[in-house]
Amino acid sequence: MKIPKFTDLIIYEDDNLMVVNKPAFISSLDERGDGSSEISMLRLAKNYVEDAQICHRLDKETSGALIIAKNPEAYRLVSMQFEHRKVKKVYHAVIEGTHVFDELQVDLPILNTGKNTVSISRQEGKRAETWFQSLKYYKHYTLVECRPVTGRMHQIRIHLATQRASIAGDEMYKGKPVLLSQLKRKYHLGKDQEELPIMKRFALHAYEVTFKVNETQEVTIHAPYPKDFETLLKLLDKFDS
Repeated sequence: MKIPKFTDLIIYEDDNLMVVNKPAFISSLDERGDGSSEISMLRLAKNYVEDAQICHRLDKETSGALIIAKNPEAYRLVSMQFEHRKVKKVYHAVIEGTHVFDELQVDLPILNTGKNTVSISRQEGKRAETWFQSLKYYKHYTLVECRPVTGRMHQIRIHLATQRASIAGDEMYKGKPVLLSQLKRKYHLGKDQEELPIMKRFALHAYEVTFKVNETQEVTIHAPYPKDFETLLKLLDKFDS
């Protein structure tokens, strides 16, 4: 995988904070017990600013807006906002099936079951709340806006799965990869060729983040879709609308 130039990822920057458009397949932090030289957003940021700290996490496969503090004071400022649920996060996802979500609230507790998996557990889970709004309908898919109020691991992914609306390509939660042959009539694969999914990951992107950069000033930062997400939507527009 080609390692991106960190400065090309920055979509907002001031003296204390920055927001980057995280590429998919790069971890937010160094993986635990990972003595390998695998790259993480934290390492890339520290090469740019020595005291850089990641203020929240995105799943490795999730792309989009990631807030990074340049100094301990800025880190504290943003951490407190996360703690008090003052940071507004908006994600976009492509889900399986046509679903009319009109300000749908999913309030189901999530239990971290270890080994990077979670489940819904009303007895032992921690409170988790997400709001969903359908943005665009296709024949077999829907583009939805997801607004998590809490920040549990895999929250959006498992909450969508409970609505029988798994994210396209999210095999952990029963989502299937999108193949062009399913969308395009008269699709022909060459002899001995194996068809690859349109996206090599699940279709989830952290589209927007709103937070205070100091005591008084609030900013809203949009992270443009990466190429793979954009391509999926273009192909759905063309063959599935």
